[in-house]
Amino acid sequence: MNRSYRIGVIGGDGTGPEVVAEGVKVLRALSKAADFDFEFTKFDIGGDRYLREGLLITDEEIATLKGMDAIFLGAIGHPEVRPGILEREILLRLRFDLDLYINLRPVVLFEGVDTPLKAKGPEDIDFVVIRENSEGMYAGGGGFFKKGTPDEVAIQESVNTRRGVERCIRYAFDLCRKRNRKRRLTLCAKTNVLIYESDLWRRVFDEAAAEYPDIAVNYQHVDALCMWMIKNPEQFDVIVTGNLFGDIITDVGAIIQGGLGIAAGGNINPQGTAMFEPIGGSAPKYAGQGKINPLAAICAAQMLVAYLGETDAANRLLAAVKQVVNGKIKSLDAGKMGYSTSEVGDLVAGCLA
Repeated sequence: MNRSYRIGVIGGDGTGPEVVAEGVKVLRALSKAADFDFEFTKFDIGGDRYLREGLLITDEEIATLKGMDAIFLGAIGHPEVRPGILEREILLRLRFDLDLYINLRPVVLFEGVDTPLKAKGPEDIDFVVIRENSEGMYAGGGGFFKKGTPDEVAIQESVNTRRGVERCIRYAFDLCRKRNRKRRLTLCAKTNVLIYESDLWRRVFDEAAAEYPDIAVNYQHVDALCMWMIKNPEQFDVIVTGNLFGDIITDVGAIIQGGLGIAAGGNINPQGTAMFEPIGGSAPKYAGQGKINPLAAICAAQMLVAYLGETDAANRLLAAVKQVVNGKIKSLDAGKMGYSTSEVGDLVAGCLA
């Protein structure tokens, strides 16, 4: 009897449902050639429902999603909803309630994909960023004093626990060992200015490093690391960092690997479930036009398959994506691919067949 995996599907907003549909299409094609099946359950979560019903995400939906083997997310973000509402009450709540404390972002340049970096190729851009996903600035409190007056004060706190920092750092060391490439782990922080939180990260990092003598370690300030990602990306293997810095440097990573059209990420609880998504957002201006590139969502689907432990199938899907980007489509940019959104999904599914 075939193995069966329960996948929660959140299309979300804008072009999210379109790219998720192509990811599901590809996963169905993959399962036909494998000895496992997918059982997809759709969730109506996003800006449209919020505007229609005033609902964001319910306790019952959270409980159901916790029971899934994995979650496949399109995008959350609606132009008619004030920024921060959907992001905090849906995305951040999913991260916190499901304890998705690892954000996993591969930064890999595929053959045939252009990078804006001069004289750099696929052999130079192949690393992973591990971002702590549940603490830092995104979990901290804050507020205003004398808001709207000339004496206004805005306060935003960053919260970092030793437990949260240590489990993220140890995950990064273990992944660096599992990748078995350069075996080099870089800590990204800002020890010269953000003294307290960076001190905690640096101490925990150094203590953990003593238990991984086979892993070379390095430290870089976040501003310097952004520069070196552009100047010499080949030096990196695995990078580990906090929530805010990780949010910033992974967008740099997306551009050097070819753009948001190919960039995917995972939000992972190694002891629980995980959620995978394209990192490019909802792109509402392209919604319903069939112009958006679904490859980032398909790459997220590939990460989902790998997370489930189906290594051979994940490798087969990765090979299909590489085949499509290396000569089959003209560009990763929306509207310039030479194919519609659904046709790009068909190309990947066809490679699997």
